[in-house]
Amino acid sequence: MAGKKEETKETNKTPREEEIGFHKGALTTLAKERQEFVRLLGVVEQLMKLHIDALKKLGVDLEKEAEEIHNEEKKEKKEKKPLDEVL
Repeated sequence: MAGKKEETKETNKTPREEEIGFHKGALTTLAKERQEFVRLLGVVEQLMKLHIDALKKLGVDLEKEAEEIHNEEKKEKKEKKPLDEVL
């Protein structure tokens, strides 16, 4: 009978260990994916900075353009009537 109890413990333990291994492996993979994503984001940020600098050298004021777009969006929101007024 002692042999059966030991076998039962081992068979119950093995799926648990497999599940633990699965989750650890998933976390390792996701950590590497996150690290690569951060690296890629850094490259994109560098490229954007280069383009912004080039536009500044050409005399384009991106802050002014962004402010104009923001003001236009505010104006459009003010002009929209509430739904209950439309109905």
